[in-house]
Amino acid sequence: MKVSTSSTPPTSPVVPARSGTVPAQTRAVATPLTGVDPARWPDVAAQPRTSALRTAVAERLVRRALSRLPLRARLSGRDSIGLGGPLMEIRRPDAFFRRIGAGGLVGFGESYMAGEWDSPDLVGVLSVLAGNAADLVPARLQKLRGLWALRQPASQANTPEGSRDNISHHYDLSNDLFSLFLDDTLTYSSAVFRGFPAEHDLLPAAQHRKIDLLLDLARVGPGTELLEIGTGWGELAIRAAERGARVTTLTLSREQRELARGRIREAGHEDRVDVRLCDYRDVTGEYDAIVSVEMIEAVGEEFWPVYFRTLERCLAPGGRIALQAITMPDDRMLASRSTYTWIQKYIFPGGLLPSTEAVERVTTAHTGLRTRQRSTFGMHYAETLRLWRERFEERAAQVDALGFDATFRRMWTFYLAYSEAGFRSGYLDVQQLLLTREDTA
Repeated sequence: MKVSTSSTPPTSPVVPARSGTVPAQTRAVATPLTGVDPARWPDVAAQPRTSALRTAVAERLVRRALSRLPLRARLSGRDSIGLGGPLMEIRRPDAFFRRIGAGGLVGFGESYMAGEWDSPDLVGVLSVLAGNAADLVPARLQKLRGLWALRQPASQANTPEGSRDNISHHYDLSNDLFSLFLDDTLTYSSAVFRGFPAEHDLLPAAQHRKIDLLLDLARVGPGTELLEIGTGWGELAIRAAERGARVTTLTLSREQRELARGRIREAGHEDRVDVRLCDYRDVTGEYDAIVSVEMIEAVGEEFWPVYFRTLERCLAPGGRIALQAITMPDDRMLASRSTYTWIQKYIFPGGLLPSTEAVERVTTAHTGLRTRQRSTFGMHYAETLRLWRERFEERAAQVDALGFDATFRRMWTFYLAYSEAGFRSGYLDVQQLLLTREDTA
């Protein structure tokens, strides 16, 4: 997760899903929900159009899946399903099943945004679902995924133009919004703690620990020519400059560039850090070290080869590449890589998490880069996300004051809880990887 920001909240803080991203047969019909703004949230404010048969099939499949899980799904006015555990309160069962029948995972998230289901332990419920993701849909239907799953829209492809649009959708929401729940380093990626449970006051030190591990992995020190792909708010660049490195850091956001420059200037490192408005594909020069924190997730599978070829092209002889990446199991990545998800529609358009095996396949087939070292720390991300989510929820009134509505808050809470659950269940991991050229000892 890399943050690009805007110095002031936009006039319309919510970036709606792009038109044309949902097939016509599942578009919402005009039955608006009370309290949901149909102009901002058209597919949440109204129930989707779908057949009674499809809804019935969805209900049967969902009931079957929930009945085998260690949770308790309580259907308003009906019955309870599950083996016992965290409570999932399905307030409007008919609407809930209809949305899943029409949109699968997208409908599941939109149903939460609409308030059709809730939970006093949202992370607990989502952790159970994430931990059993491979078995929720029967194997015979998994083979027919192409017939029932929504497909990723071509408009979200991470071309140079598409990448700028995708980044703006999430990262240009509001500088003030992100500052409400991040720590003073304004770092929007996993921290590394000394122990658990973590506390918010420990986040700055834990973020610096993460950054230092990555810089150590790349052997960044006095005189190092360093390339950073994905500037964030500039904290890594500042930390590298403090070591005596000369840093070239890339971003696609003008607002992010200005904010990062200001922070770098205040830290006294303006002469050592060059913040460029530049796509990674267009970078030139040769660097002793290259680092990138949780940026590969926004590259897109079809562009992974050019991404890694770019890293190789820019790496000086004997140089080192240190990446921090969120990963998922290879079999799940291969099964779901073309599926359109709620996260892609509302949070990270065009995003796709790689697997460790996918990185190996791409680097071996298209470059001379090889992975030399790998460390994982998924539970640290779960704790990082918990701290962000709790702070976000505590500051709901301040989020509202920025112009974001209640539906946005539910969306953002679901996103943070959904992500935390992925790491707590082990479905997701986060890694720091060291890559060098094949002929480098």
